Amino acid sequence: MASIKNLKKDINYTLGDIIGFVSDKVDVKGDNKEVEAIIDETINTFDALIARINTKGVEDKKAHYRQVSADLETKANELVAKINKI
Repeated sequence: MASIKNLKKDINYTLGDIIGFVSDKVDVKGDNKEVEAIIDETINTFDALIARINTKGVEDKKAHYRQVSADLETKANELVAKINKI
């Protein structure tokens, strides 16, 4: 892990790309509830991961940030799988 700053960038870019990708699935005339739900879930994931990064009083910071990074990867894969089902 290079730094907290890089982890925040990874979160921002990864989840931003997911929102951009799912936005391409928007049907102008159709029902977009699935797309909106994925976008909302992505934003909630972003908020949760950033809050975890900013948590004070973590004993083992290195392990904590590794876990946040692993959780980002897991959640991003789940979101992409949901997008592919649309």
